[in-house]
Amino acid sequence: MNGTAPLDTLGMWEATAALPEHLAGARQAADGAFAGLAAGGGVRSVAAFGLGTGGTACAAVAALTASDLTVPFWAGRGSALPAFVDTSTLVLAVTTSGDTEETLTAAEKAIERGARVVAIGGEPGGALARLADGAGLPWCPVVPGGGTARAALGATTVPLLVALSRAGLRPDSAEAIDAAATVLARRRDALLTAGGLPAELARRLGRTIPLIYGSAGTAAVAAHWWKAQVNLNAKAPAFAAALPDVTHDELAGWGQGGDVTRQTMSLVLLRHADEAPRTAGQFDAVRAATDEVMADIFEVRSEGDDDLVRFFDLTLVGSLVSLHLAAREGVDPGPVPTLDEAQAGTLTL
Repeated sequence: MNGTAPLDTLGMWEATAALPEHLAGARQAADGAFAGLAAGGGVRSVAAFGLGTGGTACAAVAALTASDLTVPFWAGRGSALPAFVDTSTLVLAVTTSGDTEETLTAAEKAIERGARVVAIGGEPGGALARLADGAGLPWCPVVPGGGTARAALGATTVPLLVALSRAGLRPDSAEAIDAAATVLARRRDALLTAGGLPAELARRLGRTIPLIYGSAGTAAVAAHWWKAQVNLNAKAPAFAAALPDVTHDELAGWGQGGDVTRQTMSLVLLRHADEAPRTAGQFDAVRAATDEVMADIFEVRSEGDDDLVRFFDLTLVGSLVSLHLAAREGVDPGPVPTLDEAQAGTLTL
């Protein structure tokens, strides 16, 4: 970046770096928004709906609560309700911007079925807020809004955790969330230093296409987040997959084409301290199978003592890498006109 401030018309750098503050602020907002969400019997399943950042938040919560949630958790990325959604289902309608059409449709259908619906996302006056007000639903806003809403993964994820706790489906998360905010504030400051990990990784990735692998659970969700952030911020291709799935299919695909892929692709492996016992061996197998067909292979290890911190640590690194990739090419990470046109149905060839 040659010491100059990167092009950033929407403030994506500031919004991304504010992750620790987002966590703490979202916990306080959700505590207030869901104060009347009483715990009680009768909830036999949870269905969460979201796309983009909201969808990643739903997937993250599914992984984060897998070991302590007392009912099944289903996450969908569209408007179709599965048949099981009924009066015994807690539905989490999540749209970070507050205006995602598919999520709004899913919420409306869930209301018609008599499900217990909780709305998360947007700001006062937005479509989700209006729907919640009209139907008498508990609603928690998500900030920041506007063009930087997609950087609000922490602010979107935390209200889901609080809602599940308030509904009596899992232990309270307040202490863990506040602790994560403190730890990640220190981590953020280190990552933003000149020549820090994100800047160096972006430099070494260069113009290659990153392929990001994470193990099943939170690291797999983080890998998808990395991919999306490179797409959105750097306006560049990226791909993601999860272990152990890749050792059952994708890994076989690297047997040919190495003369092409070693010029164009780099592999990023997301690791953490709580991987399943077989995972280390699977990552070794991935390295062995891809060593000669990738431009380079990088390993990023999360910091933190629990899943919540480790997940957000990985996502923060990935977001900052994508911003550095954008800055290196003089790309403005904020505007995404292609997506605006595609979602409006006006994109033409």
